[in-house]
Amino acid sequence: MASSLDSQPRLTIPNIITLARILLTPLFIILLIQKRYHQALWIFVLAGISDMADGLIARRWQQKSPLGAFLDPLADKLLMCSSFVTLSIYHLIPPWLTVIVISRDVVLVLGVMLFKMVNFPVIVRPSLAGKLSTATQVATVLLVLLAKYWTISPVSLKTWFWLTGALTTSSGIHYILQALRGATQSQNLPG
Repeated sequence: MASSLDSQPRLTIPNIITLARILLTPLFIILLIQKRYHQALWIFVLAGISDMADGLIARRWQQKSPLGAFLDPLADKLLMCSSFVTLSIYHLIPPWLTVIVISRDVVLVLGVMLFKMVNFPVIVRPSLAGKLSTATQVATVLLVLLAKYWTISPVSLKTWFWLTGALTTSSGIHYILQALRGATQSQNLPG
């Protein structure tokens, strides 16, 4: 007979790294508020390295877990959303871009919840559009922080903001269409 501990979430090394990344987010935001951009940049880079490390360790040593599957995207969204909101409040990122980034995530989460409420199986798989969107969002935060120390043309930053907004919007539309196609196909399955 299996013990009830087998069904408990395991705290693996990747999960511990992810929890550390969650704890880095408030520190990052505090540094931004204090305009300590150099330190904030290093914390953001450290968070990015920890994101790569937890995934690599989980795959390499077969330490993937349901807890990790929940915590990892939560840590990513927490860092990115709080970064965009804070940088927008301090007029370093345009508010419209922050609205696009957060709205896409809110719409996707609400969509998944709605599908689950009506018992439609929904599987959201990472896509190229989603990965490009995430990469441009991360690069946006990095560029804004680097612009405090290196000369980056305001025109280049504005162009980058528009690219990030366009890719974020297109990835949101892509995920919505992917979920709707999946729901339509599951309805057409012979029962």
